[in-house]
Amino acid sequence: QVQLVESGGGLVQAGGSLRLSCAAAGRTFSSYAMGWFRQAPGKERKFVASINWSAGSTYYADSVKGRFTISRDNAKNTVYLQKNRLKPGDTAIYYCATRASSELGYGYNYWGQGTEDTVCT
Repeated sequence: QVQLVESGGGLVQAGGSLRLSCAAAGRTFSSYAMGWFRQAPGKERKFVASINWSAGSTYYADSVKGRFTISRDNAKNTVYLQKNRLKPGDTAIYYCATRASSELGYGYNYWGQGTEDTVCT
C-alpha cells in the first residue's frame, strides 16, 4: 500500500508563491512517476503537472506553464510543486498522485488526501 501525504498549502495573496510537498511511503518512490492535480470548488479534478522517475521529463497543464515547477527528491521520497505568480483561479485542493510506471502518462492509482490552497486578491 502506498501512502502519500501533502503539505504546504495555505492562504496567499495573488502574485505570491507557495510550495507544496508530497511525502511518499510504501514502495520504491524513485521508480515511479508522480503527478499533481487540483480540484477547484464546484469543479472536477484536473491535471496540473507530472514528473518521471528521474526528473528528466516533466509536463504541465497550459494554465500553469511558466508559473509552476514540479520537482522531486528521490532521497527524501518527496515530490514538490513550486507555485509562483499565483492567481485567484489557482484556488483549489491540490492532490499528489503516483502511477504504476516510471514514465509520464495516464492513469494514477494512488492519491493523497489533498491540501487546500486559497489565493485571495
